[in-house]
Amino acid sequence: MKSVFLDRYRQLGHELTGDETPSKSLRVNTLKAESEWLLERLIELGVSLRKIDYLRDGYAIEGSPFSLGASFEYLLGYYNLQEAASQFPVEALGPKPGDAVLDMCAAPGIKTSQLAAHMENKGAVVAVDVDRSRLYALENSLERCGVENCVVYHSDVNELDFGEIRFDKILLDVPCSGNYIIDGDWFIKRSLVDVERNAERQRGLLETAVGLLKVGGVLSYTTCSLEPEEDELNVQWLLDNFDVELREIKGPGSRGLTEVFGEKLDDDVGRSMRFWPDEVGTQGFFVAEAVKQ
Repeated sequence: MKSVFLDRYRQLGHELTGDETPSKSLRVNTLKAESEWLLERLIELGVSLRKIDYLRDGYAIEGSPFSLGASFEYLLGYYNLQEAASQFPVEALGPKPGDAVLDMCAAPGIKTSQLAAHMENKGAVVAVDVDRSRLYALENSLERCGVENCVVYHSDVNELDFGEIRFDKILLDVPCSGNYIIDGDWFIKRSLVDVERNAERQRGLLETAVGLLKVGGVLSYTTCSLEPEEDELNVQWLLDNFDVELREIKGPGSRGLTEVFGEKLDDDVGRSMRFWPDEVGTQGFFVAEAVKQ
């Protein structure tokens, strides 16, 4: 299947080899540490970091004499190991203190703690995931990072009854096909049937998300998939079926595709953003933001 997927990417304008690798990065957890203090501490320990200019708290790891996932600073929650593209959706969504935020597919919780950090532990984050085993990691992450404004539900978010509660912002980081950058066996595991099945499941989550959003609220739809069926084509489906408008996203990536394998999409789909590994040096990623009318 490797040649099939690489040919698809070629048709979308990118000559990928399948061997691209992302740089490693971390995010300072501002609930527990100030960036300047933590950077000085890590530099004294021999860690080499470079600020990522499109992220508030993100730093590329250029070298370390020890495992950054086993340091005292990590265990105390001063930072999270979080890939740069993965940090961008919360950065773009911009949750603020006092917001009511829903994290629909929250485990393992790295973005959940990032939401809380942007909100300064004020307001409320509701984190939901259907997989109990993954929720242990989420709960541990929230405790380690000092998150105090979050409640966690083990449930299928499509079946959870929120009553009259509606949210200012929703992060929908959907289960997706992933991409070969973060899984060395990806081309062996994946097929176009998987992609279509995931896209259908994602549309169900999008429908739930729109129903739970306040009028004027913002939905961030994100995947770590390079496949347009899960990205731009799902956003087109959202525009066709619900009263939403896409918000322009600015950042280091490319505009969303407005033509996919000969199919012309709404020009507004171009307001979304793609992270191509050969352009940005990160894993593949897609981000779109919809405002409920």
